[in-house]
Amino acid sequence: MQRVDLSIVIPALDEEKSISELHLLITKSLDKKNINYEVIFVDDGSTDSTWNEIEKIINYNKKVKGIKFKKNYGKSDALDAAFKNSSGDFILTMDADLQDDPYEIYKLLEIIKNKKFDLVSGWKKKRNDPLGKTIPSKFFNYVTRVFSGIHLNDFNCGIKIYRREVIESIDLYGEMHRYIPLIAKWNGYNFIGEKVVNHNKRKFGKTKFGMERYVRGFLDLLSVSFVYRFKHRPMHFFGSLGVLFFLVGFVSVGLITYEKISKISQNIPLDLIRPVTDQPLFYVALVSIIIGVQLFLVGFLSELIIQINSDKKRYKIDKTKNV
Repeated sequence: MQRVDLSIVIPALDEEKSISELHLLITKSLDKKNINYEVIFVDDGSTDSTWNEIEKIINYNKKVKGIKFKKNYGKSDALDAAFKNSSGDFILTMDADLQDDPYEIYKLLEIIKNKKFDLVSGWKKKRNDPLGKTIPSKFFNYVTRVFSGIHLNDFNCGIKIYRREVIESIDLYGEMHRYIPLIAKWNGYNFIGEKVVNHNKRKFGKTKFGMERYVRGFLDLLSVSFVYRFKHRPMHFFGSLGVLFFLVGFVSVGLITYEKISKISQNIPLDLIRPVTDQPLFYVALVSIIIGVQLFLVGFLSELIIQINSDKKRYKIDKTKNV
């Protein structure tokens, strides 16, 4: 695969009316610059003519590549597929709905190159979206900022640019595309920048936004925190918890045994000593030991699953063109 300076990655879902205009704006903004670039459109299971529009563009512009999913897998999988088929030293992501301004592409590229950032995120400081979208987004960004310790104002901004090595260190799924800066930081890429970008009003179609995205996003924030700390060593988590529960059970058994032996040594009649099975602590000990063993086995099985599924893809590509 021949290397280029910049790969522009654009996931699209039912954006047949915007694809052609977006392509035109990208070429206008970059063709006069001294940049060797490629554009990768990913049709994420569209039900309209999005793929037909992508094919038309590819037929006369060999800088454009296309990937078509068999069904809608979500933005993270669309980005992941494009990343794996990209060849740029820098990789820029943007949305297909024309709200991200293509004239920001060159500015972001200059910033990441000249200031040596690992990644630069756009910030839609002035958003052309309804309050029902902006207010939940601000709250979500605040929670993510506090949780992650990364001082970005807009984790949800679609337009971001990365060095290739950052992208190659990341595996996306679920709604984790919004947490790429967090994942990058955990992978050792700490030099993260931000640039205020122009945000246009939606021109065609309707937003894919829904409150369920924030619910899934919050759950994925918890998930990514766990997975990226323990994905290569789940036994460290489950095994530690297992040992803790087992020790609680073992110590409880020891206390029960000591108590009974102590009373017997004091010549207390057996019929006056409460049976072990009548003591709540006995069941606490039994349950703790069982949970401890189960957690240890979960850790062991997780290690096996990671080894088996390390290279397994989650999505199926229906068609590609010029890839």
